[in-house]
Amino acid sequence: MLLRYLPRQVGDAALAEDLLQDTLLRIAKGLRGFEGRAALRTWLFAIANNVVADHLRGPQLRHKIITIDEVDEPESAEVPHAEQLVIDEMNQCVREVIDSLPTDYRSALVLCDLEGMSNAEMAEVLGFTLTAAKVRLHRARNRLRRALESSCGLYTDSQSMLRCERRNP
Repeated sequence: MLLRYLPRQVGDAALAEDLLQDTLLRIAKGLRGFEGRAALRTWLFAIANNVVADHLRGPQLRHKIITIDEVDEPESAEVPHAEQLVIDEMNQCVREVIDSLPTDYRSALVLCDLEGMSNAEMAEVLGFTLTAAKVRLHRARNRLRRALESSCGLYTDSQSMLRCERRNP
């Protein structure tokens, strides 16, 4: 579950694996001190969230060279190439908008909307009161909506699929 969460937070599978290693090390170091006041799942996500926050506060001059071996093969031939390009473009657009959100907002969105946590679990992971967590999630969704509306022309195609046409800046 953490390996699914971390790429959603940082947008990079390789970086997420590195952050997972850091998270697992912190979990191992802190396991003896775990008192069970929170659910284990919540405690694990809180540690992962702190690792992501620490990374995002760190130097932003990290460059990664991607070798041919690291590039994923196309997942399946079931989706036509043109359709896959449209899906990839939408995913990239949404990812860029999510990445532009402040860390607290991005974390709230990912935990609730992608990881399926309740507001109470999300509040505990982020260290907020339930009310503050709900406000952050509401504001994050509003910012996401406004950013998507300003950067993308959203429409429904002939098969009733949501599509995005990126607007020029």
